[in-house]
Amino acid sequence: MITTDICIVGAGPVGLFAVFEAGLLKMRCHLVDVLTQVGGQLSEIYPHKPIYDIPGYPEIKAQELVDKLMEQIKPFNPGFSLGARVETISREPDGSLVIRTNDHTEIHCQVLVIAGGLGCFEPRKPDIDRLIEFEGKGVAYMIKEPELFRNKEIVLAGGGDSALDWTIFLANSAAKVTLVHRGDTFRGAPHSVEKVFELAKAGKIDLILQSNVMGLNGEEHLQSVSIAARDNVLTTIPANHFIPLFGLSPKLGPIAEWGLMIDRSAIEVNTIDFSTNITRVYAIGDINTYPGKLKLILCGFHEAALMAQGAFKYVYPGKKLSFKYTTVYGAPAF
Repeated sequence: MITTDICIVGAGPVGLFAVFEAGLLKMRCHLVDVLTQVGGQLSEIYPHKPIYDIPGYPEIKAQELVDKLMEQIKPFNPGFSLGARVETISREPDGSLVIRTNDHTEIHCQVLVIAGGLGCFEPRKPDIDRLIEFEGKGVAYMIKEPELFRNKEIVLAGGGDSALDWTIFLANSAAKVTLVHRGDTFRGAPHSVEKVFELAKAGKIDLILQSNVMGLNGEEHLQSVSIAARDNVLTTIPANHFIPLFGLSPKLGPIAEWGLMIDRSAIEVNTIDFSTNITRVYAIGDINTYPGKLKLILCGFHEAALMAQGAFKYVYPGKKLSFKYTTVYGAPAF
């Protein structure tokens, strides 16, 4: 059995930063993730995607952020159980918890922190003719290797941050980039929206608004995309690749059976310390919900810091919490 102070379910950016915040308070962490690598969505779905809202980094690639977080927590020597899914939790007579995974690993901890992002996630697939047929033959729901799209004709669809960011990124390398959006306003960051409109005005991308991709055409590989405007006029444009970016469909998996208070596939928390309705269980990052919740990595970092302050009383009962600024004392190592 593995023994640790805090067991963190989810090794994405928020889970990794929680190791740092816990380490500052001399609490050891062990992380469990169903993926076989750390980084969560950043590493699995869009490692090369640029991120613009991390303090101190005007722009940083997703995988680079993960690498920096791993470097930051190295002094605290966390443990990892990767490629494992947490199945059950049980409580010991002293109030501590035992976590069991699908590969029969047991982890004894004082505190459980759920930092599972969107949980078990899968891309939302639009209802488009022949979409499934062209999966792997021109249709992709995520971009892992941007170089595959160099000098190709790309059509993206969506109105959120991912669609905007990848449109901006691919504009520098693809032969042609077309962004199709069913509305005329976007849900993404205003800066990104402004940049996309600037690229369109400069003729560096094609922006098609108030329209939907209706069909895909080709033989062995995607060759063109059919787009319908609101007046039902159908236009067909050449395309080597079609990338619909309509977000992820969250699935909590076994977490949903633990007795947590859940609202729309997210775990309700107390914003004082992001504790759940179950004693010693916390939830941070995209998997939690509360009034005013913003699903930003930045907000998850804030939640991790307050969580660590709250968890301290279970790891060191009766001990007074004395937090010191790292700028003065540095980051302590075990």
